Amino acid sequence: MTAAARVLRVGSALPDPPFEFRDGEAPAGFDVEFTRALAQELGLDWSLVPYRGTDFNGIFDALADGEFDCIASGTTVTPERRTRADFCAPYLVSGQSLAVDTSRHPGVRGVDDLRGLTVGVQHGNTSQPIVDRLVAEGRVGAIRVYAYDRIGQALDDLSSGGCDAVMKLAPVLTWLVRDRPHVEVVERGISREEIAVAVRTGDRALRDRIESAQRALAADGTLDRLRSKWLGIGGTDGGSP
Repeated sequence: MTAAARVLRVGSALPDPPFEFRDGEAPAGFDVEFTRALAQELGLDWSLVPYRGTDFNGIFDALADGEFDCIASGTTVTPERRTRADFCAPYLVSGQSLAVDTSRHPGVRGVDDLRGLTVGVQHGNTSQPIVDRLVAEGRVGAIRVYAYDRIGQALDDLSSGGCDAVMKLAPVLTWLVRDRPHVEVVERGISREEIAVAVRTGDRALRDRIESAQRALAADGTLDRLRSKWLGIGGTDGGSP
């Protein structure tokens, strides 16, 4: 972002409700309203730049290449990602959850019931290393990795037999299964993950400005209002909306 531009360009992987999705043609969701409020607090215009890659981690390459100024896309902070971007203070704490079609697998109520079964994840999602570890430990039969934008197919496969369970961040998975008969989120809190805005490595000026604006939005109640509206929670915990 340059001073002349006066626009905060926000990179986001759509759809990932309730963080970001399209309501008709207009973008909507927690991160959309949150970053609009950040931009207003900073005295900047706001622009959403969709990331269209099939591996979510590619969004950090796009950030480094200057396609946008920051990332706000329900983005979990991880040690590996810290080598590719700088993160602001977290605005949410959440965790992975597990969904199954209970008509196919009535006995699966959580990770401890997955022996011999196949778990679907999105490419580059933070659920992927968790399921990889469970497979290595013999607690899960296999992992099936879907392109990041194929989450709908993964959920369809729960009922058709393409996979047996899907793991994803709790607020998103809860939203996505709400209109699917027999598909339920059976376990939450599988991990504890901090979610934050990311900026290019070394862009301390923008990071500090965003953190200052975020503190202002927390102080005036905007952040809690948005958490309540989109996640059904207060405070920072988005693990059990």
